[in-house]
Amino acid sequence: MNGYFSVRDAATQWDITERQVQKLCAEGRIKGVTRFSNTWVIPEDTPKPTRTGKLKPGRKPKISEVD
Repeated sequence: MNGYFSVRDAATQWDITERQVQKLCAEGRIKGVTRFSNTWVIPEDTPKPTRTGKLKPGRKPKISEVD
């Protein structure tokens, strides 16, 4: 499809796993994503989603080491 790419292409471009892209699609974190049958299609101009900065309950933030 012109103007769209697959989960595999997005994973390669964004340097994450295909499963992570599928989860982002299912969670609605990728704008313009559409599902045809069992396949997600992502608009080509879509940037990689960023983290929300939220932690799961019970998780402590990582403390970076300071020199």
